[in-house]
Amino acid sequence: MRQSPIAGVVLLNADIDHVLGLLLLRELQPLHVYATESVRRILTEDNSMFGMLQRAPGQLTWTTFEPRKTFKLQPPSHPACHSEQSEESAFPAVRCRAISLGTHFPAYVSQQRRAELPAGEASLGLIVEAASGKRLAYMPAVPGISDELIREFESADVLLLDGTFWGDDELIRLQGSGQTAQQMGHIPVSGPDGSLRRLAHLRRPRRIYIHVNNTNPVLNEAGPEYKQVREAGWEVAEDGWQFEL
Repeated sequence: MRQSPIAGVVLLNADIDHVLGLLLLRELQPLHVYATESVRRILTEDNSMFGMLQRAPGQLTWTTFEPRKTFKLQPPSHPACHSEQSEESAFPAVRCRAISLGTHFPAYVSQQRRAELPAGEASLGLIVEAASGKRLAYMPAVPGISDELIREFESADVLLLDGTFWGDDELIRLQGSGQTAQQMGHIPVSGPDGSLRRLAHLRRPRRIYIHVNNTNPVLNEAGPEYKQVREAGWEVAEDGWQFEL
């Protein structure tokens, strides 16, 4: 009665806004967490707060994965997800493959720890393939778009792409200081090298911007930025959306 229906979580980096949800779920709820060895070590060895996720036997089950290697999500095992069906039939095979997108670990990770960890595990994207064969590309932090990455996008049915900032100097203009979007590991939506122009030729996937910062004017549905994105065939994600593959 007190548990969330969430049975597992795939972590693609150790950014605070990416992992904080683990601490906001019900205490002592069993969870299956998939992460690279680097992210697991940062959270379990360097951050005492995450010790609350290991207060009881079996509370947290870790499965480590490596970039480029495919892994399967396991059937839910806690009571909130049980049904009259068998676990395997109620949870068709879901295959995942992580793609290395960036080399910068979060600012709170010490220099010593960063030197010990593979840079290719710092920030990842995820290709999710359902039993139907349909594919979803989840890319929350994309510093740049290579030809290889475009091929991954073309093979997907749904693309959830980093839409954090509209312009590269967005925060600097608003705050008077700080870093550019690309220095923070995010390709801007607009501009000659922005994702909107870089991916203008994409046709197959349903294209949706996610991870949109509150400074991004694309959130204003009455504004020219939102109109430009919609006319280019993109959508802007909203809380609560679900996708069925």
